[in-house]
Amino acid sequence: MPSTYTNLLYHIIFSTKDRVALINKDFEEELYRYSGGIVRAEGGVQLEIGGVADHVHILAKIKPAIAVSEMLAKIKANSSKWINDHKMKLR
Repeated sequence: MPSTYTNLLYHIIFSTKDRVALINKDFEEELYRYSGGIVRAEGGVQLEIGGVADHVHILAKIKPAIAVSEMLAKIKANSSKWINDHKMKLR
């Protein structure tokens, strides 16, 4: 029986709105774990993640069933909401 093997690796980079330094060292690791959970929820695998105060780099394997733009939209929307909720708790 024929089978198909895919190994789709993506280096995803996205920044905060207006490149504002919002990613604080105090919650950076928690944000990265949260982002990994978003990728896993969509059937992907987060291999590496890192960044600085105004942008994030993610190396991920994404299933061919989900469009890269759809995955990125989910990561950006959910992580942005998480950051905004977390900022409110820090005040």
